[in-house]
Amino acid sequence: MTFSEFPLSKELHASIRRMGFEQPTPIQQAAIPAALEGRDLLASAETGSGKTAAFLLPIIHHLMAKPRGVTRCLVLAPTRELAAQIAEHFKELAAGTSLTCAAVYGGVGMGSQERAFRKGVDMIVACPGRLLDHMRGPFADLSSLQHLVLDEADRMLDMGFLPDIKRVLEVIPKNRQTLFFSATLPSPIVELASKLLRNPVKIDIDRKPSPVAGLSHAVYPVPSDRKQGLLLELLGGRISGSVLVFTRTKHRANRLADFLDKNGVRCERIHGNRSQSQRTAALAGFKSGNYKVLVATDIAARGIDVEALGSVVNFDVPHQPDDYIHRVGRTARAQLTGDAYTLVAPEEERDFGAIERALGKRLPRHRAEGFDYTSKPAASGRTEREQDRGPRRQPSADRQPARGSNSRISRGSAAPSRRRTWSR
Repeated sequence: MTFSEFPLSKELHASIRRMGFEQPTPIQQAAIPAALEGRDLLASAETGSGKTAAFLLPIIHHLMAKPRGVTRCLVLAPTRELAAQIAEHFKELAAGTSLTCAAVYGGVGMGSQERAFRKGVDMIVACPGRLLDHMRGPFADLSSLQHLVLDEADRMLDMGFLPDIKRVLEVIPKNRQTLFFSATLPSPIVELASKLLRNPVKIDIDRKPSPVAGLSHAVYPVPSDRKQGLLLELLGGRISGSVLVFTRTKHRANRLADFLDKNGVRCERIHGNRSQSQRTAALAGFKSGNYKVLVATDIAARGIDVEALGSVVNFDVPHQPDDYIHRVGRTARAQLTGDAYTLVAPEEERDFGAIERALGKRLPRHRAEGFDYTSKPAASGRTEREQDRGPRRQPSADRQPARGSNSRISRGSAAPSRRRTWSR
């Protein structure tokens, strides 16, 4: 099947050809016809499957045929990066039309976002918290809304956005088309969807989460305090091209990025404590190749979309199997190939065992030849895990030193093929 078989407007077909896409991905083949018919959707689609185009193409087609001057589509997304990415993709697809779109998220001034509401741009792509900030004023008019999209619905649930989403749903028109897209469909999302969707088309709802095809896995058992050194060793040899590295916390992301930078690796970091301008610059520099490594936390990772990203490294083992799927899904997108490396400390073996059970197989273990795996005391006399807990408390005369708590926190290069397919 090719995109030319979809009954889309000539402007959209021209944009698709200009962007070099020919064959739709499976989620696009299933979702676009149903969305063009005006049906509601409940779609479970893996990361990198092309779901952004799956909802943008039919919605843009509908928006072109209706009166302008009011906001008619709202897309809710969990992170700033994903909201900005969707808005950018809209502008690429709608380049041959006069349709408009604005991204609404925190970390930047509200003035330009307010002007977009007052102007009545055709589509608003928003993070729930900042959208509610605007909805306190009289200018955020969503009374003419005809299309609602919840993208990465499971991550919005994980991040605690469900109450905010329900507040938004209370004030928007009930008579609308609603599209749910999510990598997984946990019970709260299914329950919410059952209340909001009208006879929806269900896509891949029974699919078990699994890594994308074309992805190879490599596991490196290593003491926690030797992880930095091992990653540096791998970056100097086996791992080439652009590398996305995941850490458990913002503090560990900062320490790892500083370590790599001091050892000559062009590196940046992206996490919730970085300003929006810093996050935007880091992602742009990574995409352009100015930085070899981008260190990220799970919260900031949604929306990081880099074509032909060769490798993902789990510097810390994720606590949940689904998080492993999301992380490694940043590579091997759109039928390409990629590599996933995981550094597993002895205290992380239990969590990694849960990941392997979810995958249904034991992943291959590797050892870097010539690397010294012997644990070494830190210069401060504290292990890396102790440093990760922050400053050591000083004992008082009537109190023993506080014992550190478990530092585990729950949830917090291949060439592209000649024929391009959507990965967004």
